[in-house]
Amino acid sequence: MRRLLAILLLWSSSGLAEQPVLRFSVAESWSMPLMRTEGDVPVDGILFDLIQALAREAGVRPQYHVMARLRLEQAMTAGDIDVRCYVASNWLNERPGEFIWSVPLIHQRDLLVGRAGDGLPGGLAQLPAQPIGTVLGYTYPTLDPMFAQRLLTREDSRNQDLALQKLQASRYRYAVSNQLSLQWFNRQQPREQRLRPLALLEEQDLGCMVRNDPAIPAQQVLRALVRLKQSGEIDRIIERYTQVQGTLSADQ
Repeated sequence: MRRLLAILLLWSSSGLAEQPVLRFSVAESWSMPLMRTEGDVPVDGILFDLIQALAREAGVRPQYHVMARLRLEQAMTAGDIDVRCYVASNWLNERPGEFIWSVPLIHQRDLLVGRAGDGLPGGLAQLPAQPIGTVLGYTYPTLDPMFAQRLLTREDSRNQDLALQKLQASRYRYAVSNQLSLQWFNRQQPREQRLRPLALLEEQDLGCMVRNDPAIPAQQVLRALVRLKQSGEIDRIIERYTQVQGTLSADQ
């Protein structure tokens, strides 16, 4: 019996060793529900579950590289990472030619958010000069011209959750948040303290970029992402983190 167990363990270890290792980038600015890290090791979240599902489907072993968001493009250009997920083409200053886009995986909505009871009289164009809660390294196409003209000023936090915490603590009146993060934040708040979306700023489809290198199974990974999307697995992953106890509208 012991001999059989030893053989099975050896076979299992050999199988894992033969799986190609893929280096996935992780942005330090990610917070739940996108990803939670402990000591630079991802342990939970939508993107963690997505990458784990991708690794199983494609037969690869993920290796996580945590870095500042502003370093991601440099790491791609230098060949330091193999896969970058949760990215849109307009987020890139230059598209590295050696990377291939996946199918769209996640639809993101960026919102201007306020506290319960606050509104947006007159719309964005009528906002008086004031700080807006933002995330370090993120671009906001709708608001960036107003930031450039100093009609509004950025109040950067290192991740989205901190930006929303500051909004709730009245450090500023408005903040920008993606809808997933807003839903996650609100599920932990009493109904009367939930933050509310006031305006849709942008919406776009996000995907992954895979390094086009014969040393890694790029097409295998891209096909695996297609299967995960078509099977509904990615949508099920998102639902696990966005369902809210009680009644809460999709916009909240």
